[in-house]
Amino acid sequence: FVVALLINGISYWYSDKIVLALYKAREVPEGQFYHLYNLVRELTQSANLPMPRIYMVENKSPNAFATGRNPQKAVVCVTRGLLELLDEEELKGVLAHELAHVKNRDTLIMTVTAALAGAIMMLAYMARWAAIFGGYSRDRRGSGNIISLIAISILAPIAAVIVQLAISRSREYAADRQGAYFAKDPMGLASALRRLGEAAKIRPMKEASPQTAHLFIVNPFRASFITNLFSTHPPIDERIKRLRGMKA
Repeated sequence: FVVALLINGISYWYSDKIVLALYKAREVPEGQFYHLYNLVRELTQSANLPMPRIYMVENKSPNAFATGRNPQKAVVCVTRGLLELLDEEELKGVLAHELAHVKNRDTLIMTVTAALAGAIMMLAYMARWAAIFGGYSRDRRGSGNIISLIAISILAPIAAVIVQLAISRSREYAADRQGAYFAKDPMGLASALRRLGEAAKIRPMKEASPQTAHLFIVNPFRASFITNLFSTHPPIDERIKRLRGMKA
């Protein structure tokens, strides 16, 4: 557990630098992107947050993410495709969603979750080796212990995945809800999610890393039944349904 916590602690502390370098994101000047800055500034006032740094990835696949270990170190990053696709209200909804992640300190929450999952995986690894080296016992009690260890080695990784998926999806729903509150309009985000989901089918982000896919507002990969089943993101249709329910 200590090793998992240490590794994820380093990732948490340097999360912004790691992710931004991975996607070759660059900080954009306010003079050239004043409209984007104005929207973010308006939303930070609504959310009572400090102004984050704003970065852009030169990628035609529309998407966005937030990173940084706390609100004072926050970064909101958008792709070129996002700015080209969405209208003002939709863009505002997406930015509000990302600022909700910052407000809720979801980077910290997911770091702790990853450390917990890592500890569970370590338990499975230890159980597997214990079963191998303890496999020579001939008595009934020894056989029962081996079966238990094998069961742990199989079920623990599944439990780790389930824990990560459950927490990640719950944080997305929470960011949708709070983002809609910051933007004062759930329909802008609902419309954006619909368009982003459709765009991901046509133009998935080929450069995206599975290890960072959970950061994005929508899954950057082309969806299928299997990927949806194990996705860190809730179904887009369900997210839209909940946002529309806020309007009613």
